[in-house]
Amino acid sequence: MMSESTQKWVIDTNVPKTANRAIDPDNIPEYLCKCVQVCVEAIEEVTQNGGLVLDYGDLFFDEYRGKLSMSGQPGIGDMFMLWVHYERWSFPAEDRVCITPDGDSFNEFPDHPGLSDFDDSDRKFIAVANAHDKAPIVLQAVDSKWWGWKDALDEAGIHVKFLCPEYIETKYDAKFPK
Repeated sequence: MMSESTQKWVIDTNVPKTANRAIDPDNIPEYLCKCVQVCVEAIEEVTQNGGLVLDYGDLFFDEYRGKLSMSGQPGIGDMFMLWVHYERWSFPAEDRVCITPDGDSFNEFPDHPGLSDFDDSDRKFIAVANAHDKAPIVLQAVDSKWWGWKDALDEAGIHVKFLCPEYIETKYDAKFPK
């Protein structure tokens, strides 16, 4: 589904959270079914083949832990949480990136005028992707605000893979009509 096994990935928390919806398929709205499946596949790909990039200070881990179950149950996103818990210290050293807090942002966050209003809580994902020498792809599922920053992110050299582009674009257009 995603790409070669040497690819590096930064995973926004909404990807495993969306994957968790697969535990109750009867209650997934029709418009989200494909999105949930793609998120499940992305989580399975990373947990089976590796390539996850994390921050050294555990900001990602702490956010994941706050939104997912450390028991690894009942969903695939929770299984991802447990996998990260047990495996994160065995990742290659290059895949644990140091980022330096700077107020509500990070020194490693790209200096681009189109990103000046980027969500403070998501800046860590972009800072890590920007600081890593192999330019990991940031996986994003359902945060529609990111759609509005896609061009600026691309211009800054940050590669974002929108796992649910139809959903996120529609949601963005509804919130921010042209």
